[in-house]
Amino acid sequence: MEITRRASGPHDVQIEIAFCGICHSDLHQVRAEWAGTQFPCVPGHEIVGRVAAVGAHVNGFQPGDLVGVGCMVDSCKHCEDCASGLENYCDGMVGTYNFPTPDAPGWTLGGYSQQIVVHERYVLRVRHAEEQLAAVAPLLCAGITTYSPLRHWNAGPGKKVGVVGIGGLGHMGIKLAHAMGAHVVAFTTSESKRDAALALGADEVVVSRNTDEMAAHAKSFDLIVNTVAASHDLDAFLILLKRDGAMVLVGAPATPHPSPGVFNLITKRRTLAGSMIGGIPETQEMLDFCAEHGIVADIELVRADEINTAYERMLKSDVKYRFVIDNATLAA
Repeated sequence: MEITRRASGPHDVQIEIAFCGICHSDLHQVRAEWAGTQFPCVPGHEIVGRVAAVGAHVNGFQPGDLVGVGCMVDSCKHCEDCASGLENYCDGMVGTYNFPTPDAPGWTLGGYSQQIVVHERYVLRVRHAEEQLAAVAPLLCAGITTYSPLRHWNAGPGKKVGVVGIGGLGHMGIKLAHAMGAHVVAFTTSESKRDAALALGADEVVVSRNTDEMAAHAKSFDLIVNTVAASHDLDAFLILLKRDGAMVLVGAPATPHPSPGVFNLITKRRTLAGSMIGGIPETQEMLDFCAEHGIVADIELVRADEINTAYERMLKSDVKYRFVIDNATLAA
């Protein structure tokens, strides 16, 4: 279908979209599994491309620059969160799609499209080589979603970090924690993923259904980043944390997790926390870190007319590890 983008204002950047990642939240939104879906819905918040034009007051970008747009395109710009560079926690944060906007049709339209117009504050610079651009796209969501808790909870040398789930989020968490210098342990329910996790940079792999393997790591983790987007037993992982360790939830299940046992928290002063994407400065920091360390997502490139098939395969975890749309095929 034809959609209309707003005319570029003085602080806007017009972007020709080259690639857009497919996030599991896209599937929830377009199938109205999350409340509030507005139709027509144009998903996509893992956007990379080239600057086509800039407004008169834009100083940081110029036509031809490689850029990205992540999960948000606006915020109030004046609250404590925005002032701290944590626009993702602003109550007025505007998501890249399906959020209210004065632009037609009344809600934001995302990256499954040929171009987008975004205020310069929410545009990120991409410093990877152009041939890596498609694999950079998932960094705008999967990358920052795992980078932010790793940075906030100080993953690095001397720290033991667990990553639960080896999918779109988890495979990025393993790569990033490894690059930060942490000792990385990947948790999976499937023995068949052991070699893949080691190849991504995990130092050890634990099959979470194996009680002996789990018990061997009791009270030893500084941080566990839990990427699983399905309801599951959190206590099995909480007891693996040392005193003052933290488990951070970044997966968003459709139904709540069973309530964890209070004594598993209070007896070791453990923390159960959550984290949501990252602010603009931290997202730029993540992109620069990934460029410096040669980190991109493992992707499968798909045509626009293969999106529904990609959704079905994603539900079956039949992708290693992220689908990305070649937006040039939208014009076909």
